[in-house]
Parts: sequence; structure tokens; C-alpha cells
Amino acid sequence: MADSAPEVAEAERFEAPEAVSLKAKTIADQIKRSKHFIVFTGAGISTSAGIPDFRGPDGVWTLRKQKREAPYKATSALQAIPTPTHMALVELQNRGLLKYLVSQNCDGLHRKSGIAPEVISELHGNSNREYCRDCGKEYIRDFWAVAPYTKTVTDHRTGRKCSMAGCNGVLLDTIINFGEFLSEQPLKLAKQNGRQADFCLVLGSSLTVPPACTIPEIAGKKKKGKLAICNLQSTPLDHLVDEESMRVFAKTDDLMIAVMEHLGLETPQFVLRRRLTVKVEMGERDRHQIILQGVDVDGTPSTFLKSVKLEGSRRPAVTEPVILVFRMEDPEEIDLKLELEFMGNYLEPNVDIVHSTKQLERLYLLEYSPYTREWQVTAE
Repeated sequence: MADSAPEVAEAERFEAPEAVSLKAKTIADQIKRSKHFIVFTGAGISTSAGIPDFRGPDGVWTLRKQKREAPYKATSALQAIPTPTHMALVELQNRGLLKYLVSQNCDGLHRKSGIAPEVISELHGNSNREYCRDCGKEYIRDFWAVAPYTKTVTDHRTGRKCSMAGCNGVLLDTIINFGEFLSEQPLKLAKQNGRQADFCLVLGSSLTVPPACTIPEIAGKKKKGKLAICNLQSTPLDHLVDEESMRVFAKTDDLMIAVMEHLGLETPQFVLRRRLTVKVEMGERDRHQIILQGVDVDGTPSTFLKSVKLEGSRRPAVTEPVILVFRMEDPEEIDLKLELEFMGNYLEPNVDIVHSTKQLERLYLLEYSPYTREWQVTAE
């Protein structure tokens, strides 16, 4: 796909802040009036997080076409903090204003920011998500869950196996490489929401990669549909924006901060949220087990622990689901102190939780601020 990028990228345009604010008000008013508001996002929403785009003057494909090195050091998607655009969309979702999100992004920041899995189609995949070829079980990882592609880009095997009981199937990444078909269900839901949409806002996309780019087109061609586009370069769908006040040449953060102000809403600060299930299994005699498993909001297994150490044990456990053996001769309850070590993408410090054997199963909500580097732990 780098071959389709022009050797000299189209110049980026930046409108005056006053013009952006006026257009943001028009878009905010349209959001208020809409019954089914959807958003379509591209690489441009992640550039302020340090992740490069593709067709900009210093985009990945532009640089490749020009055979020159990047003039910047890109941030790893694992360490990137979701942008104000990401967090504004989370708040619009939580307020019930955003009905669906269609994304071309593979960086995983939407899900990490707090977008619910049932309201997003990640059309081109997620570098933190893999699935079992046999049983279809999905896994969310706090590491790069992408195949090495040593032989061919169609070999999506990540090298791991499914941990579901009795399965042990081969795990595949979810990345859609050029020339491959999009996953059926995400595309189906994206099209369905495109047809339902009375307003679609495009953020940071060149709208040149089919079939993803057909989703805003579906919404924009509807008789009663409205389309707004925020991108620093022109797009093939600019002609479908029937109001000049909704074609914005600005960074998506600048637009969305202004939109939120006109809506009277605050853009929340990013908080890394992890969910951990802890189960106690009482065995025969005095030998028992405590099992820890990270889970996403929909119950999908989520790997974010590097190790867990039980107080009094010699070695930490390093494989999820974590299984630790403890002894308890007295039938009365005891407290088990567990030290959690994380992958450290956001420099997360270790945190201790104390679990009573009286609670056979419990869910812990772990919330971490990358700004203060502090954890808050809540037992549910």
C-alpha cells in the first residue's frame, strides 16, 4: 500500500483557531440533534500520542516512498497514552451520545481508553488482540500480540496456544494486512451502523482505504444523513460534506476539545483500568489453590500481569492464569497477601492485594494513573 502513496505528500492545512471553534459548535449542535451518531477514526487521532500516520508529509508510507528515515522517534503503541480525541470519544460514549465507533486504527488505544467492545468495529484489527483458530476464543494482551510474518504476511500465527480447557488451538493475530479480507462481523456491524447513522464524524482519516472508507460514504450519501470530516489533507469524500462548516482542517485534538467545550462536557483524563478475578479452590487435606486471571469488561481473558508472588512463597508465578498453592491447616479463614507485578508499559509500580480465603471468588478493579503513578484497588 506504500506504493499508492504519492511521492510528495499533499500539504497539510491548518485553519485558524477561531474558525475551528465555530465549526466545532456546528458539529456539537449536530451531535445534540442526532439520534444515531457514529464516528470513523484513522491514524490521525494517534499522532499526538507519538504514533505516526501514513500519508502525511512524514507519514510511514510517505517516508517509505521517498526512501528516507523518519525525522522523529515514534512512541510504541504499548506505551502511548490515549489522546484528548480518544478520551472525548469515551465521554461521548458514556453520555449515550456516541452510538458506534468504526476504527481503522490497529494501535489498541480505543479499547485501552475505555471504549466498550460492543460499540466498536476495529476493522483493521488490534495489535493487542489475538484469537484461537479452533474455538474462536479471544485474548487481550498487554504486549505485542502480532505474528512475526517471517515467511508470509498471511501467516497470522503468534506462536501461542489457546488456554481454554481441552482446546490448545493455535492463536492468530487480528491484523488485516493489505490484500486480505476484513473480518466479517466487525464489517457487518460497521455497515449496519453506517446505514443507521444520521450523523457521521470522520477524525484523522484520508478515507482512501476500502472497504473501510465506504462506511462514512454510506452515511454521507443518505438523504437525511450528515457527514463531517476533520483531516489535515483533502479526502475523496469531501464533496459529501454538504456544509462548509463541517469540513475541518485541524488536528483532531483541537477540534474535539472545542466540541466538548460547546457540549459543556469535560474531557476525562486517561486512567488505565484492569480487572482481576481471584478464585480460591479448597483441595484435600491442607493443600489449596488461589487462581488469578485478568479479564476485560466483557469477560475476555486479559494478560497484564508479569508475575504474582504469594507472601511466604519462594518464587513468583509468571504464567496466566496464575495458579498458586497455599497451605491452611486451620479450617478458619486466613488472609493471603499477593504482590502483583505488571508489564510496566506505563511504569506501573507493583501493588499488593490481600484476599481472604472466605471469599471463594472476587473481582478486583485496579485503576492506575500514569500521571501520578499511583494505583487504586477496589474489591467488587
